[in-house]
Amino acid sequence: MRVVGVIDLKAGAAVHAVRGERERYRPVSSVIGGDDGDALALARGFRAELGLDELYVADLDAIVADGENSATIAVLARETRVMVDAGVSEPARARALLELGAHRVIVGTETLTGPDALDRLLAELPDGALVLSVDLREGRVLSPDAQLAGSSGLDAVARLHRAGLREAIVLDLARVGSGAGPDVALIAEIHAAFPDLQLLAGGGVRTVDDLRALDAAGAAGALVATALHSGVIGSRELAQLR
Repeated sequence: MRVVGVIDLKAGAAVHAVRGERERYRPVSSVIGGDDGDALALARGFRAELGLDELYVADLDAIVADGENSATIAVLARETRVMVDAGVSEPARARALLELGAHRVIVGTETLTGPDALDRLLAELPDGALVLSVDLREGRVLSPDAQLAGSSGLDAVARLHRAGLREAIVLDLARVGSGAGPDVALIAEIHAAFPDLQLLAGGGVRTVDDLRALDAAGAAGALVATALHSGVIGSRELAQLR
């Protein structure tokens, strides 16, 4: 079970995401370091204190087309392996992120213009470099594509599944930082339909029991932030999972 630490970047700082209400995000404070939104200290804390060698980094400014955090992403990429969501919908931007040092690039349905854009990305990027993120709010897909917007997570995966796509994130923004728990049933549903696709669950992980439930449902891993920052999931719990 992979546990992937999360760093959400806004105006150069690591912020604490809650329910996808981005205008309310504030600099993160964490038991593992990185107080006052210090993204580099937080990344080092994930690795040194928790033994996590992989990070999910979301450039929130780029996602809403209000700036970008490329310099910070480059710094983080020198510390550890990072997968980056920066509002990518075209190959040129994806290649720029790889050149910054990103290990993989995430294309989220929130900014993906449609299946044709996904096909272009898969055709032009190195094999395995692209990760699909099915971005949801309360179980419904966020997308500028009218045929994707409002659909279920399973329907979105069915429409976007491609032979060259190995991994997908299933991320419900309404569950992020909410304490509501992850959508285990949705992960099980998608895994049953697409067992070849490695699934990372995002949003709502509260305890190590949630991670075990996601593992049993077929998830390859989970994105975790709040439970790591609070210390509810710490080095001992992660060691038990391993």
